Amino acid sequence: MPLYECVLIARNDVTQQQVEGIADQIGAQLEAEGGAVKKREYWGLRGLAYRIKKNRKGHYMLLGLDARPASVTEMERQLRLNEDVLRFLTVRVEAIEEAPSAILARKSDERERGFRGPKAPGRFESGRRRGFDDREEFRAREEFRSPRDEFAATEE
Repeated sequence: MPLYECVLIARNDVTQQQVEGIADQIGAQLEAEGGAVKKREYWGLRGLAYRIKKNRKGHYMLLGLDARPASVTEMERQLRLNEDVLRFLTVRVEAIEEAPSAILARKSDERERGFRGPKAPGRFESGRRRGFDDREEFRAREEFRSPRDEFAATEE
């Protein structure tokens, strides 16, 4: 049987358990027709590139499928009818990789980095903290002028 990868995006209103339930329904439907879910990855709640049906975030799920084309067509029909699913994409692949996907590998790299120590001062920052009235527009006003500004003005 041909192999497929399916990525689906569910609404951010639903919980992770409901997204897992959608994947369980897909798996049960495929197994009833002789297929199988070989790989299953939950990528988490991620931001969308643009708003879809008034949602800015979505739950991402990757499924590696071993199924007949007719089963995949029926699965896609069921996903289209499900109101919790915003988008899905099914692609035929040569082999399903057993290793974690690039998304999960990047997440684990971010966790390994950890704390790198205190942040160094910026290139143009002198280290002196500036207050609210120390901004240039306030120094230019007569009522906020400090004695050192008056001394600098008399020297010029």
